[in-house]
Amino acid sequence: MIDYKRQINKKITLSGFVEKIRNLQWVQFIVLRNEGKRIQITIEKSEEKNKNMVEIVNNLTCESTIIVSGVIKENEHVKMGGIELIPDSIIVTSLSEEELPINIIDKTKANIDTRMDNRFLDLRNDANFYIFKIQTEFVKAMRKYLYDNDFTEIHTPKLIGAASETGSEVFEVDYFGNKAYLAQSPQFYKQMAIASGYERVFEVAPAFRAENSNTNRHATEFTSFDLEIANINSYEDVMAVEEELLVAGLTAVKEKYGDLIKEIYGVDVVVPKTPFPRIDLQDLYKELSERYGYKMPDHDIGDMNAETERLTSKYAMDVYGHEFIFVTGFSKAKRPFYHMRKDDKPQGYDLIWKGAEITTGAQREHRYDVLERQANEKGLGEDIRFYKNFFKYGCPPHGGFALGIDRMTMLLLGLPSLKETMFLFRGPNRITP
Repeated sequence: MIDYKRQINKKITLSGFVEKIRNLQWVQFIVLRNEGKRIQITIEKSEEKNKNMVEIVNNLTCESTIIVSGVIKENEHVKMGGIELIPDSIIVTSLSEEELPINIIDKTKANIDTRMDNRFLDLRNDANFYIFKIQTEFVKAMRKYLYDNDFTEIHTPKLIGAASETGSEVFEVDYFGNKAYLAQSPQFYKQMAIASGYERVFEVAPAFRAENSNTNRHATEFTSFDLEIANINSYEDVMAVEEELLVAGLTAVKEKYGDLIKEIYGVDVVVPKTPFPRIDLQDLYKELSERYGYKMPDHDIGDMNAETERLTSKYAMDVYGHEFIFVTGFSKAKRPFYHMRKDDKPQGYDLIWKGAEITTGAQREHRYDVLERQANEKGLGEDIRFYKNFFKYGCPPHGGFALGIDRMTMLLLGLPSLKETMFLFRGPNRITP
Protein backbone atom coordinates (compact mmCIF):
# COMPACT_ATOMS: atom_id res chain seq x y z
CA MET A 1 0.00 0.00 0.00
CA ILE A 2 1.36 3.40 -0.97
CA ASP A 3 2.46 5.78 1.80
CA TYR A 4 1.25 9.02 0.28
CA LYS A 5 3.36 11.20 2.58
CA ARG A 6 6.50 9.66 1.13
CA GLN A 7 5.35 10.68 -2.35
CA ILE A 8 5.10 14.47 -1.84
CA ASN A 9 5.82 16.33 -5.10
CA LYS A 10 6.11 13.05 -6.98
CA LYS A 11 3.92 11.86 -9.82
CA ILE A 12 2.03 8.66 -9.12
CA THR A 13 -0.78 6.60 -10.63
CA LEU A 14 -3.60 5.31 -8.45
CA SER A 15 -6.68 3.20 -8.99
CA GLY A 16 -9.69 2.68 -6.79
CA PHE A 17 -13.33 3.40 -6.03
CA VAL A 18 -14.88 6.86 -6.14
CA GLU A 19 -16.26 7.22 -2.63
CA LYS A 20 -17.41 10.85 -2.77
CA ILE A 21 -17.78 13.59 -5.37
CA ARG A 22 -18.17 17.29 -4.63
CA ASN A 23 -18.81 19.37 -7.72
CA LEU A 24 -18.57 23.04 -6.74
CA GLN A 25 -18.59 26.17 -8.89
CA TRP A 26 -14.83 26.50 -9.28
CA VAL A 27 -13.45 23.18 -8.13
CA GLN A 28 -14.20 19.45 -8.11
CA PHE A 29 -13.21 17.06 -5.33
CA ILE A 30 -13.10 13.26 -5.46
CA VAL A 31 -12.38 11.00 -2.52
CA LEU A 32 -10.65 7.93 -3.94
CA ARG A 33 -10.70 4.74 -1.84
CA ASN A 34 -8.32 1.83 -2.29
CA GLU A 35 -7.81 -1.02 0.22
CA GLY A 36 -9.37 1.07 2.99
CA LYS A 37 -7.09 4.06 2.34
CA ARG A 38 -8.36 7.39 1.00
CA ILE A 39 -6.96 10.40 -0.80
CA GLN A 40 -8.53 13.63 -2.04
CA ILE A 41 -8.27 14.47 -5.73
CA THR A 42 -8.60 18.17 -6.50
CA ILE A 43 -9.45 19.54 -9.97
CA GLU A 44 -9.49 23.30 -10.63
CA LYS A 45 -12.22 23.96 -13.19
CA SER A 46 -10.69 27.21 -14.40
CA GLU A 47 -7.57 25.58 -15.83
CA GLU A 48 -7.88 24.82 -19.54
CA LYS A 49 -5.82 21.64 -19.28
CA ASN A 50 -8.43 20.21 -16.88
CA LYS A 51 -11.37 20.65 -19.26
CA ASN A 52 -11.54 16.97 -20.23
CA MET A 53 -11.26 15.79 -16.60
CA VAL A 54 -13.98 18.22 -15.50
CA GLU A 55 -16.33 16.70 -18.05
CA ILE A 56 -15.45 13.18 -16.89
CA VAL A 57 -16.24 14.08 -13.27
CA ASN A 58 -19.52 15.74 -14.35
CA ASN A 59 -20.67 12.29 -15.52
CA LEU A 60 -19.04 10.24 -12.76
CA THR A 61 -21.00 8.34 -10.10
CA CYS A 62 -20.01 7.20 -6.62
CA GLU A 63 -18.50 3.69 -6.42
CA SER A 64 -17.31 3.85 -10.03
CA THR A 65 -13.69 2.81 -10.51
CA ILE A 66 -11.02 5.06 -12.00
CA ILE A 67 -7.31 5.27 -12.72
CA VAL A 68 -5.86 8.67 -11.96
CA SER A 69 -2.34 10.05 -12.52
CA GLY A 70 -0.97 13.20 -10.96
CA VAL A 71 1.29 14.82 -8.38
CA ILE A 72 0.93 14.48 -4.61
CA LYS A 73 0.88 17.88 -2.90
CA GLU A 74 0.78 19.04 0.70
CA ASN A 75 -2.27 21.10 1.69
CA GLU A 76 -2.91 21.83 5.35
CA HIS A 77 -6.58 22.49 4.64
CA VAL A 78 -7.20 18.92 3.46
CA LYS A 79 -8.62 16.79 6.29
CA MET A 80 -7.27 13.50 4.95
CA GLY A 81 -3.70 13.73 6.20
CA GLY A 82 -2.99 17.19 4.80
CA ILE A 83 -2.26 15.91 1.30
CA GLU A 84 -4.07 15.82 -2.02
CA LEU A 85 -3.54 14.57 -5.55
CA ILE A 86 -3.52 17.13 -8.36
CA PRO A 87 -4.39 15.03 -11.42
CA ASP A 88 -3.38 15.36 -15.04
CA SER A 89 -5.46 12.40 -16.26
CA ILE A 90 -8.48 10.38 -15.18
CA ILE A 91 -9.63 7.18 -16.84
CA VAL A 92 -12.98 5.65 -15.90
CA THR A 93 -12.56 1.87 -15.83
CA SER A 94 -16.15 1.10 -14.79
CA LEU A 95 -19.23 3.23 -14.15
CA SER A 96 -21.46 2.39 -11.19
CA GLU A 97 -25.21 2.71 -11.29
CA GLU A 98 -26.17 5.82 -9.39
CA GLU A 99 -28.52 4.23 -6.86
CA LEU A 100 -26.92 1.57 -4.66
CA PRO A 101 -28.99 -1.23 -3.05
CA ILE A 102 -27.40 -0.59 0.38
CA ASN A 103 -25.72 2.27 2.18
CA ILE A 104 -22.01 1.46 2.19
CA ILE A 105 -20.90 4.12 4.68
CA ASP A 106 -23.56 3.42 7.32
CA LYS A 107 -24.22 -0.30 7.52
CA THR A 108 -26.96 0.20 10.13
CA LYS A 109 -29.21 1.48 7.33
CA ALA A 110 -29.84 -2.08 6.09
CA ASN A 111 -30.61 -5.31 7.93
CA ILE A 112 -28.06 -8.09 7.97
CA ASP A 113 -29.78 -10.24 5.34
CA THR A 114 -30.03 -7.36 2.86
CA ARG A 115 -26.35 -6.75 3.44
CA MET A 116 -25.58 -10.43 2.86
CA ASP A 117 -27.51 -10.29 -0.43
CA ASN A 118 -25.18 -7.45 -1.44
CA ARG A 119 -22.03 -8.66 0.27
CA PHE A 120 -19.80 -7.40 -2.56
CA LEU A 121 -20.91 -3.87 -1.60
CA ASP A 122 -21.16 -4.54 2.13
CA LEU A 123 -17.45 -5.38 2.26
CA ARG A 124 -16.57 -1.91 0.95
CA ASN A 125 -17.48 -0.56 4.39
CA ASP A 126 -14.29 -0.13 6.46
CA ALA A 127 -15.58 -2.07 9.46
CA ASN A 128 -16.31 -5.03 7.18
CA PHE A 129 -13.34 -4.64 4.87
CA TYR A 130 -10.75 -4.79 7.65
CA ILE A 131 -12.22 -7.96 9.15
CA PHE A 132 -10.43 -10.07 6.58
CA LYS A 133 -7.20 -8.07 6.73
CA ILE A 134 -7.12 -8.76 10.47
CA GLN A 135 -8.17 -12.38 10.02
CA THR A 136 -5.39 -12.85 7.48
CA GLU A 137 -2.80 -11.56 9.93
CA PHE A 138 -4.16 -13.83 12.67
CA VAL A 139 -4.06 -16.95 10.51
CA LYS A 140 -0.70 -16.04 8.97
CA ALA A 141 0.92 -15.70 12.39
CA MET A 142 -0.51 -19.02 13.58
CA ARG A 143 0.62 -20.72 10.39
CA LYS A 144 4.10 -19.24 10.88
CA TYR A 145 4.20 -20.61 14.41
CA LEU A 146 3.41 -24.09 13.08
CA TYR A 147 5.91 -23.86 10.21
CA ASP A 148 8.58 -22.67 12.64
CA ASN A 149 7.81 -25.65 14.88
CA ASP A 150 8.14 -28.24 12.12
CA PHE A 151 4.47 -28.92 11.41
CA THR A 152 3.60 -30.46 8.05
CA GLU A 153 0.62 -28.97 6.24
CA ILE A 154 -1.80 -31.52 4.77
CA HIS A 155 -4.87 -31.23 2.56
CA THR A 156 -7.50 -33.85 3.29
CA PRO A 157 -10.61 -34.77 1.27
CA LYS A 158 -13.90 -33.04 1.92
CA LEU A 159 -15.90 -35.71 0.09
CA ILE A 160 -15.86 -38.83 2.24
CA GLY A 161 -17.44 -42.25 1.96
CA ALA A 162 -18.48 -42.58 5.61
CA ALA A 163 -19.91 -40.00 7.98
CA SER A 164 -17.27 -38.99 10.51
CA GLU A 165 -17.72 -39.24 14.27
CA THR A 166 -21.33 -40.12 15.18
CA GLY A 167 -22.70 -40.22 11.66
CA SER A 168 -25.19 -37.43 12.40
CA GLU A 169 -25.31 -33.82 11.27
CA VAL A 170 -23.66 -34.47 7.91
CA PHE A 171 -24.59 -33.40 4.40
CA GLU A 172 -25.28 -36.37 2.16
CA VAL A 173 -24.43 -36.02 -1.54
CA ASP A 174 -24.95 -38.24 -4.55
CA TYR A 175 -21.60 -39.61 -5.67
CA PHE A 176 -22.16 -41.33 -9.01
CA GLY A 177 -25.13 -43.22 -7.62
CA ASN A 178 -23.55 -43.92 -4.24
CA LYS A 179 -23.81 -42.06 -0.97
CA ALA A 180 -21.02 -39.69 0.04
CA TYR A 181 -20.80 -37.00 2.70
CA LEU A 182 -19.24 -33.60 3.21
CA ALA A 183 -16.60 -33.87 5.92
CA GLN A 184 -17.42 -32.48 9.36
CA SER A 185 -13.72 -32.20 10.13
CA PRO A 186 -10.37 -33.64 9.01
CA GLN A 187 -10.14 -35.50 12.32
CA PHE A 188 -9.78 -39.05 10.96
CA TYR A 189 -7.28 -37.97 8.32
CA LYS A 190 -5.16 -35.99 10.77
CA GLN A 191 -4.87 -39.18 12.79
CA MET A 192 -4.08 -41.15 9.65
CA ALA A 193 -1.15 -38.78 9.07
CA ILE A 194 0.11 -39.48 12.59
CA ALA A 195 -0.25 -43.23 11.96
CA SER A 196 1.74 -42.67 8.74
CA GLY A 197 4.70 -41.36 10.71
CA TYR A 198 4.27 -37.59 10.59
CA GLU A 199 5.14 -36.05 13.93
CA ARG A 200 3.09 -32.85 13.64
CA VAL A 201 0.43 -31.95 11.06
CA PHE A 202 -2.08 -29.19 10.45
CA GLU A 203 -4.74 -28.09 7.98
CA VAL A 204 -6.76 -24.91 7.38
CA ALA A 205 -9.82 -25.84 5.32
CA PRO A 206 -13.62 -25.86 5.08
CA ALA A 207 -15.72 -28.09 7.32
CA PHE A 208 -19.44 -28.82 7.07
CA ARG A 209 -22.13 -29.36 9.69
CA ALA A 210 -25.74 -30.11 8.77
CA GLU A 211 -27.07 -28.50 11.94
CA ASN A 212 -30.36 -26.65 11.62
CA SER A 213 -29.08 -24.12 14.12
CA ASN A 214 -29.74 -20.41 13.73
CA THR A 215 -27.61 -18.97 16.53
CA ASN A 216 -25.11 -16.16 16.03
CA ARG A 217 -22.16 -18.55 16.23
CA HIS A 218 -23.19 -21.53 14.09
CA ALA A 219 -22.80 -22.04 10.37
CA THR A 220 -23.23 -24.98 8.01
CA GLU A 221 -19.85 -24.32 6.40
CA PHE A 222 -16.91 -22.76 8.20
CA THR A 223 -13.13 -22.60 8.16
CA SER A 224 -11.42 -24.95 10.59
CA PHE A 225 -7.82 -24.63 11.78
CA ASP A 226 -6.86 -28.19 12.78
CA LEU A 227 -3.67 -29.71 14.12
CA GLU A 228 -2.45 -33.01 15.52
CA ILE A 229 0.72 -33.86 17.47
CA ALA A 230 2.39 -37.26 17.98
CA ASN A 231 4.27 -38.67 20.96
CA ILE A 232 2.56 -36.62 23.65
CA ASN A 233 2.48 -37.54 27.32
CA SER A 234 -1.00 -36.16 27.97
CA TYR A 235 -3.50 -33.62 26.74
CA GLU A 236 -1.52 -31.04 28.74
CA ASP A 237 1.03 -31.14 25.90
CA VAL A 238 -1.74 -30.28 23.45
CA MET A 239 -2.94 -27.42 25.63
CA ALA A 240 0.58 -26.00 25.83
CA VAL A 241 0.84 -25.89 22.03
CA GLU A 242 -2.54 -24.19 21.79
CA GLU A 243 -1.46 -21.55 24.28
CA GLU A 244 1.66 -20.76 22.29
CA LEU A 245 -0.27 -20.76 19.02
CA LEU A 246 -2.82 -18.23 20.27
CA VAL A 247 -0.17 -16.01 21.82
CA ALA A 248 1.64 -15.94 18.46
CA GLY A 249 -1.55 -15.06 16.59
CA LEU A 250 -2.76 -12.36 18.98
CA THR A 251 0.72 -10.81 19.30
CA ALA A 252 0.91 -10.33 15.53
CA VAL A 253 -2.62 -8.91 15.35
CA LYS A 254 -1.97 -6.47 18.18
CA GLU A 255 1.29 -5.26 16.65
CA LYS A 256 -0.14 -4.65 13.18
CA TYR A 257 -3.78 -3.80 13.81
CA GLY A 258 -4.19 -3.10 17.53
CA ASP A 259 -4.75 0.64 17.12
CA LEU A 260 -7.09 0.18 14.17
CA ILE A 261 -9.13 -2.46 16.03
CA LYS A 262 -9.51 -0.10 18.97
CA GLU A 263 -10.55 2.75 16.65
CA ILE A 264 -13.03 0.85 14.46
CA TYR A 265 -14.36 -1.91 16.73
CA GLY A 266 -13.71 -0.41 20.17
CA VAL A 267 -11.84 -3.53 21.30
CA ASP A 268 -8.48 -3.83 23.05
CA VAL A 269 -6.49 -6.78 21.73
CA VAL A 270 -5.11 -8.62 24.77
CA VAL A 271 -2.13 -10.95 24.38
CA PRO A 272 -2.75 -13.61 27.03
CA LYS A 273 -0.20 -14.71 29.61
CA THR A 274 0.70 -18.39 29.84
CA PRO A 275 -0.19 -20.79 31.27
CA PHE A 276 -3.92 -20.25 30.84
CA PRO A 277 -6.10 -21.01 33.90
CA ARG A 278 -7.53 -24.53 34.13
CA ILE A 279 -10.54 -25.90 35.98
CA ASP A 280 -12.28 -29.28 36.26
CA LEU A 281 -15.91 -29.28 35.12
CA GLN A 282 -17.32 -30.37 38.49
CA ASP A 283 -15.34 -27.66 40.26
CA LEU A 284 -16.63 -25.20 37.70
CA TYR A 285 -20.25 -26.15 38.39
CA LYS A 286 -19.62 -25.53 42.09
CA GLU A 287 -17.95 -22.16 41.46
CA LEU A 288 -20.70 -20.95 39.15
CA SER A 289 -23.33 -21.97 41.68
CA GLU A 290 -21.62 -20.31 44.64
CA ARG A 291 -20.52 -17.14 42.85
CA TYR A 292 -23.36 -16.48 40.42
CA GLY A 293 -26.26 -18.65 41.63
CA TYR A 294 -26.21 -20.71 38.43
CA LYS A 295 -27.41 -24.32 38.48
CA MET A 296 -26.53 -26.51 35.53
CA PRO A 297 -29.65 -28.01 33.85
CA ASP A 298 -29.84 -31.76 34.36
CA HIS A 299 -29.75 -32.53 30.62
CA ASP A 300 -26.45 -30.63 30.24
CA ILE A 301 -24.62 -32.16 33.20
CA GLY A 302 -21.28 -33.54 32.03
CA ASP A 303 -20.98 -30.82 29.42
CA MET A 304 -21.35 -27.05 28.96
CA ASN A 305 -24.01 -24.87 27.37
CA ALA A 306 -24.00 -21.28 26.12
CA GLU A 307 -24.84 -19.80 29.53
CA THR A 308 -22.17 -21.90 31.23
CA GLU A 309 -19.60 -20.70 28.71
CA ARG A 310 -20.59 -17.07 29.29
CA LEU A 311 -20.31 -17.40 33.07
CA THR A 312 -17.07 -19.35 32.77
CA SER A 313 -15.48 -16.37 31.04
CA LYS A 314 -16.78 -14.10 33.78
CA TYR A 315 -15.28 -16.47 36.34
CA ALA A 316 -11.92 -16.46 34.53
CA MET A 317 -11.83 -12.66 34.53
CA ASP A 318 -13.07 -12.30 38.11
CA VAL A 319 -10.66 -14.84 39.57
CA TYR A 320 -7.66 -14.83 37.23
CA GLY A 321 -8.00 -11.61 35.22
CA HIS A 322 -7.63 -13.80 32.14
CA GLU A 323 -9.65 -13.93 28.90
CA PHE A 324 -8.96 -17.65 28.38
CA ILE A 325 -9.68 -20.70 30.51
CA PHE A 326 -9.37 -24.46 29.91
CA VAL A 327 -12.15 -26.69 31.21
CA THR A 328 -11.46 -30.41 31.71
CA GLY A 329 -13.31 -33.42 33.13
CA PHE A 330 -16.16 -33.85 30.65
CA SER A 331 -18.45 -36.88 30.67
CA LYS A 332 -17.61 -39.69 28.24
CA ALA A 333 -21.24 -39.56 27.09
CA LYS A 334 -20.61 -36.03 25.81
CA ARG A 335 -17.26 -36.70 24.10
CA PRO A 336 -16.40 -38.56 20.86
CA PHE A 337 -15.43 -42.22 20.98
CA TYR A 338 -11.86 -41.51 19.88
CA HIS A 339 -10.97 -39.45 23.00
CA MET A 340 -8.65 -41.40 25.28
CA ARG A 341 -10.08 -42.17 28.71
CA LYS A 342 -8.33 -42.52 32.04
CA ASP A 343 -10.34 -43.96 34.91
CA ASP A 344 -13.26 -43.74 32.49
CA LYS A 345 -12.82 -39.95 32.09
CA PRO A 346 -12.08 -38.45 28.66
CA GLN A 347 -8.63 -36.92 28.46
CA GLY A 348 -9.67 -33.71 26.83
CA TYR A 349 -10.72 -30.12 27.31
CA ASP A 350 -12.68 -27.17 26.00
CA LEU A 351 -11.07 -23.75 25.70
CA ILE A 352 -13.35 -20.81 26.52
CA TRP A 353 -12.67 -17.27 25.27
CA LYS A 354 -14.89 -14.23 25.66
CA GLY A 355 -17.91 -16.27 26.62
CA ALA A 356 -17.71 -18.96 23.97
CA GLU A 357 -16.07 -22.33 23.39
CA ILE A 358 -13.42 -22.03 20.69
CA THR A 359 -11.79 -25.45 20.94
CA THR A 360 -12.43 -29.04 21.88
CA GLY A 361 -9.07 -30.73 22.22
CA ALA A 362 -7.94 -34.11 23.53
CA GLN A 363 -5.47 -36.90 23.66
CA ARG A 364 -6.74 -39.51 21.19
CA GLU A 365 -7.08 -43.21 21.80
CA HIS A 366 -4.33 -44.87 19.75
CA ARG A 367 -4.69 -48.50 20.95
CA TYR A 368 -6.73 -50.50 18.49
CA ASP A 369 -8.54 -52.74 20.95
CA VAL A 370 -9.57 -49.88 23.22
CA LEU A 371 -10.64 -47.75 20.28
CA GLU A 372 -12.79 -50.56 18.90
CA ARG A 373 -14.48 -51.06 22.26
CA GLN A 374 -15.24 -47.33 22.62
CA ALA A 375 -16.58 -47.16 19.07
CA ASN A 376 -18.88 -50.09 19.76
CA GLU A 377 -20.17 -48.32 22.87
CA LYS A 378 -21.29 -45.46 20.63
CA GLY A 379 -22.91 -47.83 18.14
CA LEU A 380 -20.27 -47.29 15.47
CA GLY A 381 -19.16 -50.30 13.49
CA GLU A 382 -18.58 -50.88 9.79
CA ASP A 383 -18.96 -47.19 8.92
CA ILE A 384 -15.61 -46.42 10.53
CA ARG A 385 -13.75 -49.62 9.73
CA PHE A 386 -11.40 -47.70 7.43
CA TYR A 387 -10.59 -45.38 10.35
CA LYS A 388 -9.96 -48.16 12.86
CA ASN A 389 -7.53 -49.77 10.40
CA PHE A 390 -5.17 -46.82 10.91
CA PHE A 391 -4.40 -48.20 14.37
CA LYS A 392 -3.94 -51.89 13.62
CA TYR A 393 -0.27 -51.65 12.71
CA GLY A 394 1.14 -49.32 15.35
CA CYS A 395 0.36 -45.71 16.08
CA PRO A 396 2.07 -43.39 18.59
CA PRO A 397 0.22 -41.56 21.37
CA HIS A 398 -1.16 -38.33 19.95
CA GLY A 399 -3.64 -35.52 20.39
CA GLY A 400 -4.88 -32.33 18.82
CA PHE A 401 -7.54 -29.70 18.50
CA ALA A 402 -9.36 -27.43 16.08
CA LEU A 403 -10.15 -23.72 16.05
CA GLY A 404 -13.03 -22.15 14.13
CA ILE A 405 -11.42 -19.20 12.37
CA ASP A 406 -14.72 -17.40 11.78
CA ARG A 407 -15.82 -17.70 15.42
CA MET A 408 -12.37 -16.62 16.62
CA THR A 409 -12.59 -13.51 14.45
CA MET A 410 -16.08 -12.73 15.74
CA LEU A 411 -14.87 -12.91 19.34
CA LEU A 412 -11.65 -11.03 18.65
CA LEU A 413 -13.48 -8.03 17.18
CA GLY A 414 -16.54 -8.18 19.43
CA LEU A 415 -18.92 -8.60 16.49
CA PRO A 416 -22.47 -9.92 16.97
CA SER A 417 -22.60 -12.76 14.44
CA LEU A 418 -20.67 -15.09 12.17
CA LYS A 419 -22.51 -13.43 9.31
CA GLU A 420 -20.15 -10.50 9.85
CA THR A 421 -16.91 -12.48 10.01
CA MET A 422 -17.41 -15.01 7.20
CA PHE A 423 -16.61 -13.79 3.71
CA LEU A 424 -19.87 -15.42 2.61
CA PHE A 425 -22.03 -16.91 5.34
CA ARG A 426 -23.64 -20.32 4.95
CA GLY A 427 -26.49 -21.30 7.25
CA PRO A 428 -29.79 -23.22 7.15
CA ASN A 429 -31.49 -20.31 5.37
CA ARG A 430 -28.64 -18.99 3.25
CA ILE A 431 -26.92 -20.66 0.31
CA THR A 432 -26.43 -17.57 -1.89
CA PRO A 433 -24.72 -15.53 -3.20
